Amino acid sequence: MARSQRRSVLALKSYQNQAEVLVRSYLLSDPFIPYTSVIGGILVYKVLYDLSQLISTFYFRSYIGLTKIQRTEWNNRCISTIHAIFISTMSLYFVFWSNLFSDHSSAGLLTFRNTSLSTFALGVSVGYFISDLAMICWMYPSLGGVEYILHHSLSGIAVAYSMFTGEGHLYTFMVLISEVTTPVINMRWYLDTAGLKRSLAYLINGVVIFFAWLVARILLFGYMFYHVYLHHSQVMEMHPIGFVLVFTVPMALAVMNLMWFGKILKGLRKTLAKRN
Repeated sequence: MARSQRRSVLALKSYQNQAEVLVRSYLLSDPFIPYTSVIGGILVYKVLYDLSQLISTFYFRSYIGLTKIQRTEWNNRCISTIHAIFISTMSLYFVFWSNLFSDHSSAGLLTFRNTSLSTFALGVSVGYFISDLAMICWMYPSLGGVEYILHHSLSGIAVAYSMFTGEGHLYTFMVLISEVTTPVINMRWYLDTAGLKRSLAYLINGVVIFFAWLVARILLFGYMFYHVYLHHSQVMEMHPIGFVLVFTVPMALAVMNLMWFGKILKGLRKTLAKRN
């Protein structure tokens, strides 16, 4: 009996060692990280969607009373919130806390600096954008109009290019910090759906959205353009496609952010006026 148990333990360790070699040699090796992270992002999107559906059915009474389209949007916004927390945290780390893109680093041009972790984070984000764009197109226009398709397409293309080429990781992360506004935007939808449009929480949420959008999607974009100006010579060393993306995609997103900011300001004024 003891000999049989030892054999089982040895067999288990053998399989474990083989699995670790497989992960290190293929799934987490530099050449395969872009592909495995994108596929992983898509799979995680599917798993989180199913979990959101399951958990919401048992723990949120209001979920049962929603229409099919509303339940789909509920689950979709849950996933976008989780993705936003993940990618904005990673982006803040690389832009402000990591030494990877420091001007004092001797690691070469900052426009070509990257690590396995930064590539992995961008890959997961690409997987999310692909999945969410497919969902938006499939349910069009229930989950968003043309502006959402344009936003996801531009973001997905720019992030995918940066991930596969290793160029412009810094500026990609600067733009992705704007995802920090997504959780509060989604919270507003949840409050509205729950019939809490006249609550204090809804008012506070509107104020938080205003300041978060101002900082993350207006001022931060201005800082990014200024950073590109200061490091223009390094940006010019990028491939022409990367050079064009660094300028055109953030500019297009900045214009959209300004348009949405105008709507946010208008909505906040209405909410404040109703309470006075």
